Amino acid sequence: MRAIGGLWRWRHNPLRRTTDLIEAWVTLTALLLILVAVPVIGAVVGAVAQDALQQSVRDQHRARHETVATVVKKLNRGPLDPDPETSSARDAHSRVLAAWTGPDGSAHHGAVLADLKTPHRGDHFTLWTDQQGRMVGRPLDTATATTHAMLAGFGAAAMSAGLVEGGRRLIVWRMVRRRYARWDQAWDRAGPDWGRTGAGS
Repeated sequence: MRAIGGLWRWRHNPLRRTTDLIEAWVTLTALLLILVAVPVIGAVVGAVAQDALQQSVRDQHRARHETVATVVKKLNRGPLDPDPETSSARDAHSRVLAAWTGPDGSAHHGAVLADLKTPHRGDHFTLWTDQQGRMVGRPLDTATATTHAMLAGFGAAAMSAGLVEGGRRLIVWRMVRRRYARWDQAWDRAGPDWGRTGAGS
């Protein structure tokens, strides 16, 4: 609104400089881009990310299988992990030696983290494997994929708005510097004669 007011104010003002009008038009253009183009960019990026992530969800659900594993024995905790995220995940699980059968019928065993607080021999828990029975991470779910797509859309919109505003500020800054340079040149021309009788000033 300030840009529109600025354009209106400078329309017929005798003190209006060309740079004032250009500055108002640049501001109005930036405002329109932020109001119209930025939401479109955010929506397009979000939609593309949503399609890609949902395809990834489908692919992961086809390739990964939930398998029931059996506890063979509880293992001691491994060495401390400096990563707080994995440390907190480890605290919520128990490290066990487990056996499971892969989707292809192959038998597997190994040390895994089970979501059991006090595991005992013979306890069952679920884990995710690939087609050959090798352990893999839990597949991405649709809600998480949608959240990531929305965040990508918001991020793209915010970055676009920042670029538009940064471009506007750069243009205005260059115009102001040019205006000051012209003032300095005009002052240099008028300065030596300033205040002299008959100098026309």
